[in-house]
Amino acid sequence: MADIERLTVTLPPDMAAAIKSAVENGDYASTSDVVRAALRDWTAKRATQLQELDALRSDIDKGLADVAAGRVEEFDAEAIITRGRRLSADCSTSA
Repeated sequence: MADIERLTVTLPPDMAAAIKSAVENGDYASTSDVVRAALRDWTAKRATQLQELDALRSDIDKGLADVAAGRVEEFDAEAIITRGRRLSADCSTSA
């Protein structure tokens, strides 16, 4: 690690204890290693969240484009419920 920046972080006692415990148990070599691992996990999770959000926005845009182009159908709750029950019954009998 050629470029390292030192930061001071304030944590509640339970989080500080968890970090110290991880080091004392030999899971990590230092408290910095624990924090770096946590940040790697957070970065990966955040990237996944952003991808999912982009996909959701894309789906919304497609739906809005369908509405604007008149590609819509009348909402029929009973038909949806009936179809769901039929699919559920099919799944339970095939298992």
